[in-house]
Amino acid sequence: MKAETAGWGSGLLGVIIFSGSLPATRVAIGGFSPLFLTSARAVIAALLGMALLVALQQKRPARSDLGSLAVVALGVVVGFPLLTALALQHISAARSIVFIGLLPLCTAIFGVLRGGERPKPAFWLFSIAGSALVAGFALSESGNGSLTGDLLMIGAILLCGLGYADGATLSRRLGGWQVISWALLLSLPVMAVLALATLPDTLADVQMPAWIGLAYVSVFSMLVGFVFWYRGLALGGISGVGQLQLLQPFFGLALAGLLLGEPVAWSMIAVTALVVLCVAGAKRFA
Repeated sequence: MKAETAGWGSGLLGVIIFSGSLPATRVAIGGFSPLFLTSARAVIAALLGMALLVALQQKRPARSDLGSLAVVALGVVVGFPLLTALALQHISAARSIVFIGLLPLCTAIFGVLRGGERPKPAFWLFSIAGSALVAGFALSESGNGSLTGDLLMIGAILLCGLGYADGATLSRRLGGWQVISWALLLSLPVMAVLALATLPDTLADVQMPAWIGLAYVSVFSMLVGFVFWYRGLALGGISGVGQLQLLQPFFGLALAGLLLGEPVAWSMIAVTALVVLCVAGAKRFA
């Protein structure tokens, strides 16, 4: 019970960190191309992860773990960052929340397929209800969409859910921060070449907000957030803790209200309360 509670607490911290990812990405692509942003954030995070692995003298993963690490790299190091950056050229950050609302359900499905979990039938009712609430709220706030942007976001969600499930399974053996660090290191050669190939002609014209966005997605979204997130999934269960992602859009909107002075509508508070009930129900039956 203590391990499960610690897992939910750790997962919640990860979600809070991830809540700034899409807004930071939207700001960063104002100064960098999606390909450069994806590769640069991976390279920066990989160098930090490598320093941690060396400093703390971590053992190399077994050869049998390389396949799952490649899936993690494909899903959360390359796939999700690249596809969301491309999508945000066509749709707003608000509309992207429609699809983030589907990520917990996608993660739970892959938790069953890849992690061998078996949630109770009532879990799926709460998970689907929570996803519908988030997607419905975001859709009502997001305005018109784009077929290209929507399809890119669907691909991003599928890859991310797969990467979360495999990463959580590995974390039970290797540890949370170790998994993301090894996945980043595995992708480093390819991402370093891509970063050099897509380097902007001049960096002097890049404005400070874009640099701040790059720094956030490199350090927090790509590394620090996963330290807490994978630990939470490993301790508390992929399907159950994954439902905490339903709160991510609302944390992002709350941060916008606190830091940017944007108004917080009563409807957001009401939907958040209902989503919290869905998360609590999913936790009960996971």
